[in-house]
Amino acid sequence: MKPMIDVQQLSKMFGTKKAVDSINLQVEKGELFCFLGPNGSGKTTTMKMMTGLLQPSSGKVQLSSIDVWANPVEAKKRIAYVPDQPNMYDKLTGNEYLRFIASVFSVKEADFQARKEKYITLFELEEALNDRIESYSHGMKQKLNLSAALLHQPDVLFLDEPTVGLDPKGAKTLRLLLRELCDEEKMTVFMTTHLLEVAAQMCDRVGIVFKGELIAVGSITELQERSGQADASLEDLFLAITADDERARTLIASLRGDSYAQKTD
Repeated sequence: MKPMIDVQQLSKMFGTKKAVDSINLQVEKGELFCFLGPNGSGKTTTMKMMTGLLQPSSGKVQLSSIDVWANPVEAKKRIAYVPDQPNMYDKLTGNEYLRFIASVFSVKEADFQARKEKYITLFELEEALNDRIESYSHGMKQKLNLSAALLHQPDVLFLDEPTVGLDPKGAKTLRLLLRELCDEEKMTVFMTTHLLEVAAQMCDRVGIVFKGELIAVGSITELQERSGQADASLEDLFLAITADDERARTLIASLRGDSYAQKTD
């Protein structure tokens, strides 16, 4: 069975700087995958190339076996992308915005009403639904954006720092929802986050990117075993890998030997 996400030799140059360097990655259907890395490591750039928002310098991305750049419309029908900063039509009401997004994806009226009710109730947006989006807080906009992204039931949901701006209850609601979508509806979730504890709790696998290179991929247990640090937390491993010193380079070499080299053979 082909992976839901298949990234091959993906690179991006900005002038003479290589922001993303030959990334190879596969993510399976129903998997909740966390993409981790320090600021400026290439996470958002990679995600934008995967979603068709940024042209790669080289490489290939397939989503549900569809080439994102050869067949962009077909690929985008099957995905949803929620950026870290909500970019919305502020003069619309929340209800108008949801209806607009549903129309873009040709969601049937009965399905629209049922899904809208589910997500606005889950994220507690009922009272604000007829208010203009410009009156919403950052967290409310994020919740509305998440609700809109799920209306057409995408095969792949891309989330860039989805908990930014959410209160603790909203963040927990989102974590439980994502796990449910992956486990019960077999949706694939690809997300970035700086909250390593959240990643450790909810993700099936993580990928750690540093200076544009994907340097480790696996479950927490797999990374612990490969590193020889059975008791290390994800935070410990992340900080050790991205320390940019000789010890980190030795650790990266041991992780690379088993992590994604096998997938590129």
